[in-house]
Amino acid sequence: MNFAKKLAAVALLASSLIFTGCGQAQIGSVDIDKVMAEAPRVKTLMTDAEGKIKEAQEKFQQDYGDKDLTEEEAAKAQMEFQRKIESINQGYATQIRSRMDVVIAEVSQEKNIDVVISNSASDKMIFHGAVDVTDDVIKKMQ
Repeated sequence: MNFAKKLAAVALLASSLIFTGCGQAQIGSVDIDKVMAEAPRVKTLMTDAEGKIKEAQEKFQQDYGDKDLTEEEAAKAQMEFQRKIESINQGYATQIRSRMDVVIAEVSQEKNIDVVISNSASDKMIFHGAVDVTDDVIKKMQ
């Protein structure tokens, strides 16, 4: 995470502490990388996305594989194919993120947590004092 995102997260955390009263706010953390790697629903969606991408690759190969295209036609076909792949990836990423947001909100409400911060292993923001809800999120991402 870049410096600006960390600064924004710290500002959000500080403002939540001010509004809830110092020392009374419950802070949660979630390892998004772990959720992405282990949650069953994420794995299912990733498999679906890979299938759609494979279908798109096969269709592209079928439509353009044996054709003798000009350089301009080949570039246009390649750009169209890239847009299709990006659209598939973006659609599934949106689904995953939306579901994860709902689950994180549910877990934070169940555990009376005021703020949940992404705290992936590669980008630690909180080292002590936060309630780790990662495993709870993974369980709910069925």
